[in-house]
Amino acid sequence: MSLLAAASARAGATLAQSHAYCAQLTKSQARNFYYGLKLLPQPKRCAMFALYAYMRLVDDIADGEDGRSVRQRMDALEAWSESTQAALSGQLPPDGHAIWPAFTDMVQRHSVPAHVFHEVIAGQRQDLESPAFATFEDLRQYCYRVAGVVGVASIYVWGFQGGAQTESLAIDRGVAFQMTNILRDLREDAARGRIYLPLTELAAAGCTVADLRNGRPSAAFEQFLRDQITRAQSYYQRSAPLDALISPDSRPTLTAMTQIYHGLLQKMATDPLRVLRQRVSLSALAKVRIAWRAARSR
Repeated sequence: MSLLAAASARAGATLAQSHAYCAQLTKSQARNFYYGLKLLPQPKRCAMFALYAYMRLVDDIADGEDGRSVRQRMDALEAWSESTQAALSGQLPPDGHAIWPAFTDMVQRHSVPAHVFHEVIAGQRQDLESPAFATFEDLRQYCYRVAGVVGVASIYVWGFQGGAQTESLAIDRGVAFQMTNILRDLREDAARGRIYLPLTELAAAGCTVADLRNGRPSAAFEQFLRDQITRAQSYYQRSAPLDALISPDSRPTLTAMTQIYHGLLQKMATDPLRVLRQRVSLSALAKVRIAWRAARSR
């Protein structure tokens, strides 16, 4: 059963019940984010749980393994879009999902821009169309929709200074996270027929989509991966000023989340072809250590 279906019966949830639902969903699903989010003070922690839950649920519509057809998922995504618009307008969405009280509280309390959620839904529509990205600019636009705008929403919850320039840095950090995800999940995505890589660059490197789907290692493909890792690294570097522009009580969270994702990228850099053999991850102990160090930095 999808996460969306599991909560569909919880009509008329109170704000407290909605917050509890979002916290539990985040704890059970956010393998990398949860360690950082726990460092936030209340009510920012509740707001970030609501933000994560929203993103997780909309992703579940497009990506969940529950047997629905693409057409059914498109219809479900359209219904979710209508419910989102109702919540953003201060109305009670007709589906009565448990997330909406916490979601509405998060948006109103922290003035999160509505365009964030419209872009996320557009990104999920793109996913359902089995996207192919000819150039990196095409891929970057997708990363913006599914991760960059999440960075924007996050800094509104955390508090920040610097205006549009800081929002741009948050987008870059989100792109860095998403590119790390893409490289980590390369084998799994390819098995499902999804290639989140610039196809012109893949061809120029002398590699084919079939090589990727078959997990066929080669020196050319290793160099191609190194180039993608270097590009992802550049987005961590260019977004480095972001940390100093976030409210002090939220910096440990951003630090922990960044170090966990950057740690994944650095692990892949030591052996790029590993992504064809296994899913690269950090141990729970490593994540706890990162979170502990981030908390001490406060």
